[in-house]
Amino acid sequence: EVQLVESGGGLVQPGGSLRLSCAASGFPFSRYNMNWVRQAPGKGLEWVAGINSGGDITNYADSVKGRFTISRDNAQNTTYLQMNSLKADDTAVYYCNAKRLWRTYWGQGTQVTVSS
Repeated sequence: EVQLVESGGGLVQPGGSLRLSCAASGFPFSRYNMNWVRQAPGKGLEWVAGINSGGDITNYADSVKGRFTISRDNAQNTTYLQMNSLKADDTAVYYCNAKRLWRTYWGQGTQVTVSS
C-alpha cells in the first residue's frame, strides 16, 4: 500500500520556523520526484517546492524562495521542508506528493498556522 505521511505542522509565530517531514512507503521512493504543495483557506493548490529523485536539483515558488528549503533522504524514504521566516500568508495545509511519469501519489496533509 502506497503511503505518504506528513508531520511537523503546527502553530508558530510570525518569523518562526517549522520543519515538515513526509515519510513514504509502498513504492520506490528514490525513483520519484518529490514536491510540497499547499492550500490556504479558501484558495486553490499552490506548488511550493520540488526536488528531483537524486536530490541534487531543487526548485521553489517565488513566494518561498530564500525562506524554505526542500531536501530528501533516500535511505530513510523521507522528504523534508524546512520553513524559516514564516509569515501569516504561509498559513495552509501542506501536502507532499511523489511524481514519476504518469503516477502521482499524495499525502493527507499537515496544517501550518502562522499567527501571533
